[in-house]
Amino acid sequence: MSFRRLPTEIDGVVLLEPDVQGDERGFFVETFRANDLQELGVDVEFVQENHSRSGERVLRGLHLQRGQAKLVRCARGAIFDVAVDLRPDSPTYRRWEGYELDDVTHRQLLIPDGFGHGFCVLSEEADVLYRVSSYYDPDLETGIAWDDPEVGVHWPITDPILSERDRNAPRLND
Repeated sequence: MSFRRLPTEIDGVVLLEPDVQGDERGFFVETFRANDLQELGVDVEFVQENHSRSGERVLRGLHLQRGQAKLVRCARGAIFDVAVDLRPDSPTYRRWEGYELDDVTHRQLLIPDGFGHGFCVLSEEADVLYRVSSYYDPDLETGIAWDDPEVGVHWPITDPILSERDRNAPRLND
């Protein structure tokens, strides 16, 4: 098995840690192996992969595309990655959890369908890759404010750099 499943608090959120083979030359890591992930409870068919690059203090989120799960990893640098349960009928509705993803441990976080997702950059620069279970559709996209007090994410940065969209995102109660 090339991955280990680490404990998480919210049902459906999956934190994965791969085996990293390294020496003085560098490292080798399998970042995706469908059969191993399926054995660990990640039974999602991914259809698209996205790549973003962001600078220090950039915060992206909290975004949601209905009908889409994401498997997120940080290929360069370090981020604090957050999943927020936005399923109104869920016992963990409005709860969040966050984990550091970086280019040392190569951990990955599965953001289930119905969850908001966001991250902030902890390093000078970060490359984030995420596989998604459905194609991008702007009609299914929504989100909430990164600093919504009803959710209360404890971001590890102050004074984030935000897009116009994220600066003006609605609160959950709106």
